[in-house]
Amino acid sequence: MSMASIVSLRYHAVKQGGPFELVEVERPTPGPTELLINIRAVALNAVDWKQLETGHAVVSWPATFGNDGAGVVEAVGTGVDGFKRGDEVLARFDPVNTASAAFQGWAQNFAVISVNNVAPKPSHMSFEEAASIPLGYMTASSALYWALEIAFPFLKNGRGAGYEPKSVLVLGGSSSVGSATIQLLRLALPNIVLISTSSPRHHAHLRSLGATTTFDYTAPDIVHQIKRTSLGGQGVEAIIDAVNGIYTRPELLETLTGPKHFAEVVTGQMAREIPADVQHTLVFGRKVMTAPGGSGIFSALGELLTNGRYKIPLPVTVLGEGLELIEPGLRKLRAGVSGTKLVVKL
Repeated sequence: MSMASIVSLRYHAVKQGGPFELVEVERPTPGPTELLINIRAVALNAVDWKQLETGHAVVSWPATFGNDGAGVVEAVGTGVDGFKRGDEVLARFDPVNTASAAFQGWAQNFAVISVNNVAPKPSHMSFEEAASIPLGYMTASSALYWALEIAFPFLKNGRGAGYEPKSVLVLGGSSSVGSATIQLLRLALPNIVLISTSSPRHHAHLRSLGATTTFDYTAPDIVHQIKRTSLGGQGVEAIIDAVNGIYTRPELLETLTGPKHFAEVVTGQMAREIPADVQHTLVFGRKVMTAPGGSGIFSALGELLTNGRYKIPLPVTVLGEGLELIEPGLRKLRAGVSGTKLVVKL
């Protein structure tokens, strides 16, 4: 490789568990239905440090991580409509699920991504704010639209009708997935009784996103509180668990009544001993793409953001600028962060 052709930097993990190193690489070229993004900001997710530690789904090492990002379209592949060079976008990257995994993660100056995983960034939103949105939105969509089959009226060519629970419990409402779930539920079912758990300091924010009632997850009588708040005092029809809440407090399944749907986002520690009458579905972020009309989920996001119907789910904490801040940022996230999204500028 000649020095003249080195036009990008990549920050990859040398082996499972790290360390990371900064390397010079040739800028990738988008294929058909792909975009090349000049990345300006990236958000850190728990899945990033978990994949680093476990090697789950990593094609090979060195590996380039990263799911949430925002930037500017640098080049457009053949067959792409709706985007052009210079457009500001947000995107959900897929760093370990393709043969070209080294080009897919966000931990680099330039990355290639499927056009189906990209949405326009509203002009009023910063790159740092936009980077905090994609993965949480996509995973919440999978929990609601794919797992529970709740219709999304804002999704073009989606299912026309679906499951309409009257009450739902969202565990971990102050997580990126939980806060996205609250918003999407309120958009899909405006009259639903929407109960959520989080630390008390996040309750006001969750109510501003659409939660009807919020409870402290650690409350010893939380099962009684939730039942008392639900319609008829019997409990909720569905639970969406964004933070392995049932793993640590399995008694929360006692709040289910009626159809007893339980959509559990895969986080590493999954629920145990689930009663036979509970309809349990494991949720992965990309599953929404396999549902009717699911490939348009990011087009829908672009419209929701532009018209103000979908808000930035969590406050953003910017750690600074530079690829080298990703590794210490992942350590900070691993130690525990609540109610905010950690972001690195590039």
